[in-house]
Amino acid sequence: MKSTIQLSILLFLGFQLAVYAQDTEETEQYEPVYITMTTTHWSDDPDTDFSGWLDTEKEYFEKVTSKNDLILSSGVYTHYFTPDNSEVVLVNVYRTWNDIEEANSRTEELIAEGWKDEESRKKFFEKQQSYYSADHRDEIYQSMQFSIPETVDKENPKIYYVRTADLSMNGEGTPENFKQYYENITKKSKKLKGYYTHRHLWGSNAREMNEVFVFDKLGDIEEFFEEEQGLVNSHWTDEDERSEFMEEMTKLFTGKHGDYVYRNVPSLMK
Repeated sequence: MKSTIQLSILLFLGFQLAVYAQDTEETEQYEPVYITMTTTHWSDDPDTDFSGWLDTEKEYFEKVTSKNDLILSSGVYTHYFTPDNSEVVLVNVYRTWNDIEEANSRTEELIAEGWKDEESRKKFFEKQQSYYSADHRDEIYQSMQFSIPETVDKENPKIYYVRTADLSMNGEGTPENFKQYYENITKKSKKLKGYYTHRHLWGSNAREMNEVFVFDKLGDIEEFFEEEQGLVNSHWTDEDERSEFMEEMTKLFTGKHGDYVYRNVPSLMK
């Protein structure tokens, strides 16, 4: 199970935005990273004692994840407002696709170093696996250049609002509008503590594009929506121009989207 725990296609919007980016000096040097995301679930065994879960994961984090230099960053995110309260999302970020595979080899080496005795190693991983069910889902995404890096806080949990959207895949819409919106609205928010965009690369939904908004607390999400609307009205003061811009940008998507809210585990952040 740990191989899956070691944690948005290149076509359509993602491809169009990448092409647009190549025409600008600002984004010409942008190099995407690769994001593996495993959605697993808490064990449904009523006899499971979860009191040792955090200490167990911290031990693994300290002996393996924190020492694996091929993993650029890592995090564990638990259900806050999602359709399934058993969700645990495990995320790793890598510089290249190749690093994903090489990181797994390095992980095996670190496991052998961290638990030299075979019996103690076996007991540790049996205990770790007991906290989770066997059901999980794996996805790999590629980052997009629209991001506001957060500052890692090892003490206080943050709120992660994830908005997934399906790309229309019909060639309509103007990718440049998304960049304009990011530059003139998203980047100017005072509520956001971080922002990430990524597109599907490997997994179940080739249309998928995700935006991740990071906040200090849940109430900041609603205040962000109000702030966002104010920034939109201030930037596009002419109502007709504003409506035309929004209509053109929304053509990039089908209109189908999902909203999810997670909370991170600070001590397991890299």
